[in-house]
Amino acid sequence: MRKSLLALLLLAASGLAQAEVQLKDGHPDRYTVVKGDTLWDISGRFLTQPWKWPEIWHANPQVENPHLIYPGDQLSLVYVDGQPRLMLNRGESRGTIKLSPQVRSTPMAEAIPAIPLEAINSFLLSNRIVDTPEQFDAAPYIVAGNAERVVSGAGDRVYARGQFDERAPVYGIFRQGKTYLDPDTQEFLGINADDIGSGQIVAEEGDIGTMLLTRSTQEVRLADRLFPTEERSINSSFMPSEPANEINGVILDVPRGVTQIGQFDVVTLNKGARDGLVEGNVLAIYKTGETVRDRVTGEAVKIPDERSGLLMVFRTYDKLSYALVLNASRQLAILDKVRNP
Repeated sequence: MRKSLLALLLLAASGLAQAEVQLKDGHPDRYTVVKGDTLWDISGRFLTQPWKWPEIWHANPQVENPHLIYPGDQLSLVYVDGQPRLMLNRGESRGTIKLSPQVRSTPMAEAIPAIPLEAINSFLLSNRIVDTPEQFDAAPYIVAGNAERVVSGAGDRVYARGQFDERAPVYGIFRQGKTYLDPDTQEFLGINADDIGSGQIVAEEGDIGTMLLTRSTQEVRLADRLFPTEERSINSSFMPSEPANEINGVILDVPRGVTQIGQFDVVTLNKGARDGLVEGNVLAIYKTGETVRDRVTGEAVKIPDERSGLLMVFRTYDKLSYALVLNASRQLAILDKVRNP
């Protein structure tokens, strides 16, 4: 079973001193979970630093099979021998359960997610990172349209050229978008592949495949590239955690094409799996301080960076990652910094 909020809350409550995790001032004594809640929302009701929970969990390895949380469940904060404990009253017919490690096989589909998945699910259909130019150039491509058409759309047949995987007949169709370079080192980090549509290879002859277009977001053109559908799904039960390594990065892009960033916006970071980032890592966002002129001395002076929000990584690539802004105390922008929380 995957680790869930409830067991982590219990562990946080039972080991606050050693992990320096504190209950939030004004926290409720009871809270009933409702549909639409996320684990992150509930965390903010009980703890000041929710990303500390996994550290508490690792400090208690005997807990191997914690519970999931469902709408209708009630969390109650009680004290046993002077120590805070969380009790769970299951909604509907689930019954009252004292939190303790045990195997539970309830389907996860009903459990509340870690973060608002609606903020990222549609995004993931239309954004993809390609790690190297060679990977992009080696992908199959649209070589011709039916009846010599230059552009095509959903319902049309097109012809693609390249090496196709018979185990994965469905392909996404992409066009080369932004090329990402590190703003400091100018190292190549990846290519943003813009979603054009998708289709299915229905016949092959040599290196030519006949594709039926099943979806299109814009006109499919010659030379558009084909990539197998990404099989990595978003793990709705991942938990907030601090990165294992020191991270000093920046917000490199906002894929939806804006420059001002706020809560629940998806951003691209210039750090990825090679830097030690994993799904669920939480990073603090620092608003880059402006450079101003000291009117007394005439010197250029940089204002200190100001901590202005938090984000959580939900998809990693080798040198880049996607993250969701969980909160922001002010408007954020491209090239604002991200660091360990």
